[in-house]
Amino acid sequence: MGFQTPLYELGEYLKWTTSGKIQLPDFQRSYKWEDERIRQLLVTILRGHPLGVVMLLKTGNEQIRFKPRPIEGAIIEPGTPADSLLLDGQQRLTSLTQALTGDGVVNTMDGRGKKMMRRYYIDIELALQGDDRIDEAVLSVPGDGIERTNFGREIVRDVSTADKEREAGLFPFRLLYGGAETVTWLFAVDDKEQASQFHANVIQPANTYNIPAIELDESTSKSAVATVFEKVNTGGLALNVFELLTATFAGDKEYFEKHGTDFRLNDDWKETQIQFSAYPVLAELENTDFLQALTLLATRKRNLASNDPRPPAISAKREDVLKLSLDDYLEWVEPLREAFKWTSIFLAERHIFETRFLPYPKQLVPLAAIRAIMGKDADLVGPRGKIGRWFWCGILGELYGGASETRYVRDIEQVPVWAVGDASTATPNTVNDATFVESRLHSLRTRQAAAYKGIYSLIVGNGARDWMEGQEFDKVEYVNLAVDVHHIFPQKWCETNTIDDERRESIINKTPLSARTNRTIGGAAPSSYVEVLEKRAQIESALLDDLLTTHCVTPTYLRANNFDDFFISRREQLCLLVEGAMGKSVPRDVDEGSSQEDSSQFENQSDDN
Repeated sequence: MGFQTPLYELGEYLKWTTSGKIQLPDFQRSYKWEDERIRQLLVTILRGHPLGVVMLLKTGNEQIRFKPRPIEGAIIEPGTPADSLLLDGQQRLTSLTQALTGDGVVNTMDGRGKKMMRRYYIDIELALQGDDRIDEAVLSVPGDGIERTNFGREIVRDVSTADKEREAGLFPFRLLYGGAETVTWLFAVDDKEQASQFHANVIQPANTYNIPAIELDESTSKSAVATVFEKVNTGGLALNVFELLTATFAGDKEYFEKHGTDFRLNDDWKETQIQFSAYPVLAELENTDFLQALTLLATRKRNLASNDPRPPAISAKREDVLKLSLDDYLEWVEPLREAFKWTSIFLAERHIFETRFLPYPKQLVPLAAIRAIMGKDADLVGPRGKIGRWFWCGILGELYGGASETRYVRDIEQVPVWAVGDASTATPNTVNDATFVESRLHSLRTRQAAAYKGIYSLIVGNGARDWMEGQEFDKVEYVNLAVDVHHIFPQKWCETNTIDDERRESIINKTPLSARTNRTIGGAAPSSYVEVLEKRAQIESALLDDLLTTHCVTPTYLRANNFDDFFISRREQLCLLVEGAMGKSVPRDVDEGSSQEDSSQFENQSDDN
């Protein structure tokens, strides 16, 4: 990547944006600057202060076929070729193009985001009083030039024509770089001396205002462009790989020649979202997650097909996502859509029905890729059980909390082979790396932790039934009963009986219950609320005991308000659930004589309302 750092006058930038020589890459987000921010930008120019650097990418690069679009407000012929694409500085140059050319009307918004049209003026008299009055001299008025009050019934200022502008002593910013039009406007001002001073002291300095540029040459790669947006994009939002690929795919010449139209990645993603709308657990799946899974599949295919001693790596890294071709995308998009739908069913089987209780949304990336690789083999009893074990090891071992691209790669290399293999097949790293110890149950307090959500789902999957309606929490009843996590020994009772925060808020003292059951429990002692439950549910004590047992709760301890023995008993039963899910033992590391965890390092917030 080569680059230069020239200085260009603002007037030159305006010629380039209005002629189409500078355009935006199609992936750039829409213009969205507020009125006051634009006004302050104009103040900056009149004071001669720097407004920052813009970044341009020279066109003609065979590696990057970004589709251009005009700067908003610039009227150019469709298909006008661009000499450079604006990578950084869109908001500033769009504001200046709209305010300083044409009719000077800017499509902007107020501080609350309400859209409005504005134009900008310089109070000639104030501007001539010196730099300390410039901020006061720059004015924003309605787009039609008429300021009104009393709900629009009274006009307080009217600068809707050139004569009225001169009468008010307000010079329009649209003529700051107007050349002959500027001279004509000033020549008609009654006070010729003031007009001459204004031209010399304000307009001429503004016409020599320079903005530095960083110009990237034709050898710049897509990954370098992505890095630019991550590191130097100012005043806007860094672009993600989806937006960059949207522009790249739109410029695919072969697709256009074959179909007579550009491929619109964003439209295709909307179709994906429509298909996923029937699967609530996929509601927060991001387009970048989808692309990462697709990149794993595309790079794996290239890896397996290569005869090179050092084949291309399997990857889900950003730079490799950016290397996806449109052909790669079209090959894998449908299989991957079906694979993600399959993950929804897989999760439901593990009693994860909604994004709120999805332990690691990012774990769906390798899970979907594994399904796409294995196809229907993933539905066989043995392989599906092994995939489930891998899944729980990742959650309860808390292995997907950070950057996980390397683990994704190991997962799709190892899990499909292991899932259909025999006892001699190597166990995947994720299964080997996962550990869970007894004391971790003490520190799991809110659903912010993936392991917390995992254990909650294991309890539901263990056959937990509601204490009043006796129904298992399958997908339908889970929604109908408004199931959530609630305290077994209520907060109020624990506080009254001086139960320490660590044990009170631990997942050990929480379980899934319907909203109705939780309201019935309230803050009463367990010995009291079980009687209320029996009465309202119209059941015998033995049946309620059976329901309590499905939650790994020992009924005798609950009926005796024996928190200590309840806690020890349920902790052990939860350890057994974890062992069953992970397929490995859970070390018992809690000394009952003293807490093994410093409770101050964990959240004290409860999940209960």
